[in-house]
Amino acid sequence: MSDETTTIEETEDVADGATVSHVFDRFEGPHTIGSSTRFWAGFWILTALAFAYPLTTNEYAVLTTTVLFVWVFLSLSLSVIWGYTGIFSFGQTAFFGIGGYTFGVIGINLLPITGGTNLALIAAIVLPAVLAALIGYFMFYGRVSGVYVAIITLATTLILELLFSRTAGQQYAIGQAQLGGYNGMTGIPTLVLGAGPLSMELDALGMYYFVLGLLVATYLALRYVLNSNYGYVMVATRESQDRTEMFGYDIRLVKLQVFTVAGGLAGLGGALYASTGNFISPPVMGLAFAALPVIWITVGGRTTIIGAIVGTLGLRYFGNQLAAAGSEYATIFLGIVLLVAVLLLPDGVVPTLERYWERRFHDGGGEE
Repeated sequence: MSDETTTIEETEDVADGATVSHVFDRFEGPHTIGSSTRFWAGFWILTALAFAYPLTTNEYAVLTTTVLFVWVFLSLSLSVIWGYTGIFSFGQTAFFGIGGYTFGVIGINLLPITGGTNLALIAAIVLPAVLAALIGYFMFYGRVSGVYVAIITLATTLILELLFSRTAGQQYAIGQAQLGGYNGMTGIPTLVLGAGPLSMELDALGMYYFVLGLLVATYLALRYVLNSNYGYVMVATRESQDRTEMFGYDIRLVKLQVFTVAGGLAGLGGALYASTGNFISPPVMGLAFAALPVIWITVGGRTTIIGAIVGTLGLRYFGNQLAAAGSEYATIFLGIVLLVAVLLLPDGVVPTLERYWERRFHDGGGEE
């Protein structure tokens, strides 16, 4: 009787494990890190700790952490197009800035009328996506590739920074929203969800939970897409465009679609950034900011979205700490970290640690 009970319990444990694995099957594959029950348990534990974090600290720390999370959207947008599709873009901060300005202009003008910023948030995603689609159409259907894409996107970024920096003066206004030139746009409303009497303005705590929830949802959505058949086409385009075309895929359309979605994702980050700080200025589209996401995902690992997240949070956090002592220290720190990563960890920190883990625990006979 005891042996039968033990066998039944073991069978139930295996079934439970299989059920858990089956639930996350669509989020697992060769293009993302983590496919074990242990990984998903760790993921949800970290997520729970992140949601509990505001209960252990002050409002300023919560606001600072929210801004750190916002930058991750920018890095993820670059990781998707560069790390997975092989399109090196220097223009993600342009879409980030357009998203922020769009949210500010529409939010300032429509908040008194609608009582919410829903339309502003949606427009801040759609408009950068449309701009990315227009630029991407002429690039990809014009067979522009390689370093020329980087040059075109960088030129777009610098042109937009120049244009917005020349908008000082009362005459440069869209409705009630003053663009502000190089001094930036002020008075951008905090995110207000809903409309009229059902609207809800998000305070620092509410904004933290909203951004964190969006980040978790975005991460899971990207895992789903990257491990789908479409994700295989993206990676195939990165590895060999000619071979992918020989199999009948229109790589121009694939690159255009990915570039458009990445532009919208960067625009979402820009809207959240402008809403969190109630301010945005042209330097977020400048050359210095354009280089930051490139450094973050290069160090973290551009071929993995976890690498983009870890690289952004880690480097941005230490950069903020060093900037408090002097801006030159933060720049020197980023430069040293980038050189070390390129010379010693060319695949990035996260993929390198993953290979070490596999050799240490999997190949050595231990549990994965």
